[in-house]
Amino acid sequence: MKLAFSTLGCPNWNFWDVFSTAKDLGYSAVEVRGIGRDIYAPNIKQFSNDSDVTIQKLNTMGVGISMFTSAATFAEHNDQEKSMKEAKEYIDLAKKMNVPYVRIMSTDRPQFDGGDIVLCKKLFAELVDYADGTGVTPLMETNGLFVDTKALTNFLNDIGGNSGALWDIHHPYRFGGETIEQSIDNLGDKIKYVHLKDSIVEKGATAYKMMGYGDIPLAKAINELKSINFDGYYTLEWVKRWNKELEEPGIVFSHFVSYMKKF
Repeated sequence: MKLAFSTLGCPNWNFWDVFSTAKDLGYSAVEVRGIGRDIYAPNIKQFSNDSDVTIQKLNTMGVGISMFTSAATFAEHNDQEKSMKEAKEYIDLAKKMNVPYVRIMSTDRPQFDGGDIVLCKKLFAELVDYADGTGVTPLMETNGLFVDTKALTNFLNDIGGNSGALWDIHHPYRFGGETIEQSIDNLGDKIKYVHLKDSIVEKGATAYKMMGYGDIPLAKAINELKSINFDGYYTLEWVKRWNKELEEPGIVFSHFVSYMKKF
């Protein structure tokens, strides 16, 4: 089982603290969504200026980069040019750094809140063509338009090529009213990557919790993934960059490893 955590969970750590902690705790990889104040991965010094040294050091440490997580949104007309530029720069960076996946979204909301699926399909097809032959797979996340995982499956069937789904287990369950079984049945082998996080609803709002302290049926999801022989990354997305009140990363990252041991 390959474990990773997103750097959303440790926004105040520097680059090598992130990867040293991952190694010490037994993680296979780190998902990069900003380092410190640099949220845009192509601008991070260790990738832009020192990429060869960075690759060598990470190989020596035995810790990879599981995904570059872009902020590109393809279902919003106002952002389409900016988002396509970002997405292509992330594909280029992933190719340079030998990273297998780049995350794309329909919109930047975890729940369904509008968006143009026709535009989304046009732009994502263009990106899949751009990534062809690079060794990088663009993934569409199950948020926004795609908290409906059946809609995402149909979307990916229409796109074809080297693409896939990033199943954020939380969003279709919490915001789309899907059961774990429905999401798995809909997505099946299109699932290339998994985000894990737990939560409860307090006073009508989502409150994120450490693994096992919320009511998302994570154990069921993990066991269902094992039953379909999923062999990708199980990635903790602890959204502390956006929610400063959440527990500190050192505690949460260690707890995640302990929680996952039972599987």
